[in-house]
Amino acid sequence: MSPIPATENGVEGDDDEVSDDEEEYEAETEAAEAEAEEEEDEPRLKYQRMGGSVPTLLSSDSASCIAVAERMIALGTHGGVVHILDFLGNQVKEFPAHRATVNGLSFDIEAEYIGSCSDDGSVVVSSLFTDEKRKFEYHRPMKSIALDPEYARKTSKRFVAGGLAGQLVFYSKKWFGYQDQVLHSGEGPIHAATWRSSLIAWANDAGVKIYDAANNQRVTFIERPRGSPHPELLLPHLVWQDDTLLVIGWGTSIKIASVRIHQDQGANGAYNNGPVSSMNKVDIVASFQSSYFISGVAPFGNSLVVLAYIPGEDDGEKEFSSTVPSRQGNAQRPEVHVVTWNNDELATDALPVHGFEHYKAKDYCLAHTPFSGSSYGGGQWAAGDEPLYYIVSPKDVVIAKPRDTEDHINWLLQHGWHEKALAAVEAGQGRSELREEVGTRYLDHLIVERKYAEAAALCPKLLRGSASAWERWVFHFAQLRQLPVLVPFMPTENPRLKDTVYELGLMALATIPAYHKELLSVVKSWPPGLYSSVPVIAAIEPQLKTTSVTDTLKEALAELYVIDEQYEKAFSLFADLMKPYVFDFIEKHNLHDAIREKVVQLMMLDRKCTVSLLIQHRDLITPSDVVSQLVEAGDKCKYYLHIYLQSLFEINPHAGKEYHDMQVELYAEYDPKMLLPFLRSSQHYTLEKAYEICLRRDLLREQVFILGRMGNTKEALAVIINKLGDMEEAVEFVSLQNDDDLWEELIRQCLDKPEMVGMLLEHTVGNLDPLHIVNMVPDGLEIPRLRDRLVKIITDYRTETSLRQGCNDILKTDCIDLLIKYYKEAMHAIYLSNEGDEARAKRDVDRVNESSFRREPSSRNMELKSKSRGGGRCCMCFDPLNIQDESIVIFFCCHAYHSTCYTDSSSSLSADETTEVSDSDEWGDGEEAKEDADSSPRMMCILCTNAAKAKSRG
Repeated sequence: MSPIPATENGVEGDDDEVSDDEEEYEAETEAAEAEAEEEEDEPRLKYQRMGGSVPTLLSSDSASCIAVAERMIALGTHGGVVHILDFLGNQVKEFPAHRATVNGLSFDIEAEYIGSCSDDGSVVVSSLFTDEKRKFEYHRPMKSIALDPEYARKTSKRFVAGGLAGQLVFYSKKWFGYQDQVLHSGEGPIHAATWRSSLIAWANDAGVKIYDAANNQRVTFIERPRGSPHPELLLPHLVWQDDTLLVIGWGTSIKIASVRIHQDQGANGAYNNGPVSSMNKVDIVASFQSSYFISGVAPFGNSLVVLAYIPGEDDGEKEFSSTVPSRQGNAQRPEVHVVTWNNDELATDALPVHGFEHYKAKDYCLAHTPFSGSSYGGGQWAAGDEPLYYIVSPKDVVIAKPRDTEDHINWLLQHGWHEKALAAVEAGQGRSELREEVGTRYLDHLIVERKYAEAAALCPKLLRGSASAWERWVFHFAQLRQLPVLVPFMPTENPRLKDTVYELGLMALATIPAYHKELLSVVKSWPPGLYSSVPVIAAIEPQLKTTSVTDTLKEALAELYVIDEQYEKAFSLFADLMKPYVFDFIEKHNLHDAIREKVVQLMMLDRKCTVSLLIQHRDLITPSDVVSQLVEAGDKCKYYLHIYLQSLFEINPHAGKEYHDMQVELYAEYDPKMLLPFLRSSQHYTLEKAYEICLRRDLLREQVFILGRMGNTKEALAVIINKLGDMEEAVEFVSLQNDDDLWEELIRQCLDKPEMVGMLLEHTVGNLDPLHIVNMVPDGLEIPRLRDRLVKIITDYRTETSLRQGCNDILKTDCIDLLIKYYKEAMHAIYLSNEGDEARAKRDVDRVNESSFRREPSSRNMELKSKSRGGGRCCMCFDPLNIQDESIVIFFCCHAYHSTCYTDSSSSLSADETTEVSDSDEWGDGEEAKEDADSSPRMMCILCTNAAKAKSRG
């Protein structure tokens, strides 16, 4: 059962009316807070006085001790009664178990049994759900008891108890009843005992001891802190944080002991006879001294909660020397300290409990609900895992628990830390009402502080889906002349505001140059149908003529033109701004005609795309429009002009012919290598101007070409010989001119240069007779490497002769092959028939080898028929040939036969007289021979064949 949440200003109980004690507690809490030191550290705990039945119970009795289980609370009193309470303080059950003060209480882990001990010398173990009850009587007061955590599960029903007799007695149930075993004695009374898992810890006058019940062996001894008060006056406190970590609070000292469990230890109570090294070990992992007396200690995640008693001026050794505590009414309030293991203070709270002025340190005790301590992280506990701490005084039970997120947020608001409070709310832990409260207070605070940008950024979180709230704040920001800071945060849907609200925001951004970037961003991000672009455009256009205009404002205006479908105006601005996506914009909206006025801007943006676009649409944007703009732009666009004219020339050499003179100069400046191909391809430039440009830039080969076209071949030859020194080019140039006098000029210009004569000899093979050159060489002229060059000339001549002879042989062979092929084609017959007699033609094909015929259309048949000898008569029967009556066979020798006559005559010939293609094709190549070998016997003209045989016999 979870406890009732506590309020900040008071205590909540389950009674309908608030008791006087609760009102008094609230007043005392406020007084305590006023007296506390002013610190900025946030408290770690919040406090609530336990209500329910507790005020009534303590009105007639006083609390002496407390024990807390997972499902209930046990409260012992000085009257000897054990009260079982729920977490709200309502009494569930009552055990009048003792006749004197109850000194100790202990639950088992299942919370089915409760053990208690008293100054009357009795120990009672009672079942909470049955009538089972066991009572053990002693002659001395019993101060502590600890049930086995597995008490309800095991039949042994073990527990330990001790008191002023100075013995810690271990009880366990056997066959014939309970058997007691003294675990320790002789070192003074047993002041405290606790049992966790198999480990039992107890404290006496000498110190703290730990016993392992599973192995029946003592684990360690921890000495009592030096200078600590006598245990009868200030009790020691033992708390297990987990199965291996024991927290010890004694006097002003706190120690944390860690038990190292050996893996080979015995189980189920078996005694371990192994060496000492195999037994459990204990390490003191933390130890520190405090400035106050410790009245209770409990774990708090990775820290500790300490119930502190602040000693007054009269509290000292004198106090502890007396067996009867002083009740002079000058004690201070008890405090709750949250400290680390290094004694670093995390939080300190003073508790105004009833009658604190008269209480001493041993009058208080601290208990906590069982928890693992693993849920604590980042300063906050997971929901439902918060530990509860119970501070008990004779007349009060105060509940302390970690502060939750709402407590943290309220504390931040109280200290004016709105930003931190909002961040905590945004984590999603607070209630929606708290979120609205935090947001509203934070927004008002920022407006008062004139932090308008922060307030604007906060609006989406606060105003959310309220259109009226948004519109109200928009106009409020507009009145403050701070609307530009709010516009980027205005919602476009859920909720959607009025059109005028969005238009007001856009115009506010346009009036201030510092917010033009935000204007562009908003125009791009807001849906087009959210507002009307016309009033916004009307507000921006006058600014284009002022000095406050910026490129960002132009781009925003262009985007507004797009929204208003004024694409040409938008393109003009995009081109001026040189936006790379302008080419896609042109294609998308078919704005090719608008390019005419923006050639320079597009060229500077992307000359490749621009040139391609201009060439593709040269019917809309003429070369004159392009060239005029690029020329006006000056030298910065001169290279772009060259690229455009070059691309135009490649597409159509005549499209920009009036600019070829200009193009010559551009080629000479930017691409000299391509000038010569251009000069050769174009006919529309002035030779004199071109020559002057080439002469000025010392372009020699281009000079040679132009001089050649001008007819100055000798001057061109002189440039090649004297400046280029390239004999191969000189020979090629002279060869192209087809002028014998130029050859003589070449020889004359080389005679005074021995090296050039040698090079001339090397390159004249096939053009000039080398002997003619040698004869013209003056006597005594030394020609470098003459012998080698003569050898090369002879070798080249022989090679040339051999190549010519080989070419002639190849030519003759090709002629013979072609004649043979023609002869074989001439031997083929043509089959002519009436198209209506198709069935009869097929029968003739079966009788006559169809592969030897060539079918022709009717008009072709009649033409051949008119050209056949014998006046169109069959060469066998001499009857007229009529294609309409019978099929005929015609050979290229102009002999014709009726198909029936030809078949009868050919069958009368003997088989040995039939000539096959394979025998007659002795001149054919391998491919044709193979073809003839696979085919049927070739049809031959009967007359020509007989004449050839007769001639061969004669």
